[in-house]
Amino acid sequence: MKFREFRVGMLIEHPPVTVTRQEMESFAQSYDPQWFHVDADRAEHGRWGGLIASGWLTCSLAMRMAVDAALHDSESFGSPGVERLRWMLPVRPGDALRLEATVDSVRTSSSRDDLGIMRWTWRVFNQHDQQVLELEATSLFDLINETSQADGAG
Repeated sequence: MKFREFRVGMLIEHPPVTVTRQEMESFAQSYDPQWFHVDADRAEHGRWGGLIASGWLTCSLAMRMAVDAALHDSESFGSPGVERLRWMLPVRPGDALRLEATVDSVRTSSSRDDLGIMRWTWRVFNQHDQQVLELEATSLFDLINETSQADGAG
């Protein structure tokens, strides 16, 4: 989507993606090797009653869904960060996660007319419609090309 297509209140959705045990363990071995992510035997007897995905894998999956659903052909070039990151429920092998992202605000920078700024809230749900993740993200968009094309100069 292009920056000019985003509207406040817009709901952007991505269909479910299934999380595999191999994906969970591989990610955790590389980036978050805590025992409840990598040691199935120990995790079985732990607080969660089995392996759970790293919250950072859940964030990575949400990012991939956001790119696929909205950012892949946009002028987006980065983000200054996220706010209110919450992991509500653990993600388990075989869970099917889907994204619902709501556009909270869309504006052009007050100091740079070539910079678009969008704030949006991402919510990720499992196959039982239970919310497992919520975060508020800010995405930045380079409007130089969009402005010149709209003026007929590009």
